[in-house]
Amino acid sequence: MMLSRRDKALLTVLAAALVGILLVLALLGWYLWRESVVAEEVRLGKLASRLGEQTEQAIVDARDLLDHLNQLETAPCSPEHLGALQEAAMTRPHVRAIGYWRAAERRCGVGFIQGQPLKPPQASRIYDTGVIAWWPGPATAVGGVELFLIRFGEHDLAIDPLLVMNPGLLAEQKVELWVEGMSLAVHPPGAGLTPPAELAPGLTVDRANNRIMARFSLGTLFPIDIVAMQPLGLFWQRYFPTLIGAGLLGVLLVVLWLFAVLRYSRHHLSLPAELRDAIGGGQLSAVYQPIVDLASGCCVGAEALARWRRDNGDAIGPDVFVPMAEESGQATDLTLAVLRVVLAELGDLLRKDPGLVINLNLSGSDLASPRFSQALAEMLQAAKVAPASIKLEITECSLLNTSHVSEHISALRALGHRIAIDDFGTGYSSLAYLENLELDTLKIDKTFVDGIESHAVTSSVIGHIIEMASSLRLDIVAEGIESPHQARWLREQRVTFGQGYHFSQPLAAEQFCSWCDEQTGAAAKT
Repeated sequence: MMLSRRDKALLTVLAAALVGILLVLALLGWYLWRESVVAEEVRLGKLASRLGEQTEQAIVDARDLLDHLNQLETAPCSPEHLGALQEAAMTRPHVRAIGYWRAAERRCGVGFIQGQPLKPPQASRIYDTGVIAWWPGPATAVGGVELFLIRFGEHDLAIDPLLVMNPGLLAEQKVELWVEGMSLAVHPPGAGLTPPAELAPGLTVDRANNRIMARFSLGTLFPIDIVAMQPLGLFWQRYFPTLIGAGLLGVLLVVLWLFAVLRYSRHHLSLPAELRDAIGGGQLSAVYQPIVDLASGCCVGAEALARWRRDNGDAIGPDVFVPMAEESGQATDLTLAVLRVVLAELGDLLRKDPGLVINLNLSGSDLASPRFSQALAEMLQAAKVAPASIKLEITECSLLNTSHVSEHISALRALGHRIAIDDFGTGYSSLAYLENLELDTLKIDKTFVDGIESHAVTSSVIGHIIEMASSLRLDIVAEGIESPHQARWLREQRVTFGQGYHFSQPLAAEQFCSWCDEQTGAAAKT
């Protein structure tokens, strides 16, 4: 019988194990080291990409801010003018100063650097658009900090490039950021990394110097290069206990361990890329958890829940791919992909029945993303679905971890959407906090519904939650209703809406439409 290539490789490994455990352990150590390097290379590449995007966004934002300040109609250097400059500087931690110029004279300004001209003798770049920029250097140093200066029209900005890079993300790594072939920032200061021109694009393992180098380039509005370095010594510290443990398992367990590490590494290194392809290729699906009127039993809408099945048939749960999407910067793309499925499957129903509402879950990045709100409006307009038919659900954690929450919510409500706070009671929201937000609906988390008519602590909390929501005149939706007595108790407490397996499990679009028709017919008969 002819053996396959895979079987021959397996026999080779087994034969090597019989020769001696030490040889097997040596092979295992080499393999684990190689896989750890691959994982760190991927991580450094993602970090470089994120830093590059942050830098580009900061520079574009600076240009747009200067254009906005130039168009202000307030009198120059008046209290109103200085207030506008102060507000712009306070909302951007990396901006150290903003100044107003008349010809070659700086008339006034705000920020940490007062009364200084901030005008080195020679500009680094003068663009056709009128923008003038000075790269960090001794001539731009103030208080020991070399600043990046940009002037457009009658205003200028002084930017601390190290704050643009967000040092909290860098940990023990050395990173240098280059824009248009000139060094903009280096962390830690004085690290002196290899210039990008001397590195090949992508990732390089420098075994001679015991380090990994990564070069990432962005070529959109202007060239940005990021060079990052990670010592290889950290890898040995991280994987040494694993090597010791594997050696104690014996020859057979070592072979199984090799297989498990290979499977695990391939799965976790490729899963974010698979998710990106699934989102771009329209491979995500949705199911709909019906929401009913507790008094009449009529279906008033549903919560859209994302589902993902890989090409090999494995189903990946939302508790895995949703956090992964947030960590890899794909959260907004995921939300828009779910909305696209909802409009394709239920668009006709929403156009025919404007009273039916589909709830769409948002992440904190969606809430703060101008791209999301713009795409949301464009998709609904193209589908001819009213914004009121799509209610936006935001978790407490998203509210607390997103800056300018009230402004973002007001903007979405101005588009015609109603806003629900999801999983209420699992975070840290207070009555005073909720009073300052323009919310329409409060959804009580399943944890508290489970405690109904029990002696659990949560059984007393749910009453206070209902009372608080009623005082704010919010609609209330109870999640996770699984029994008739829970539904009856909630109805007696004047909770308006509910969802859960007592009414229906999450349904595919066609099943949801049929279920709604059945519930409406049953309610009409009663």
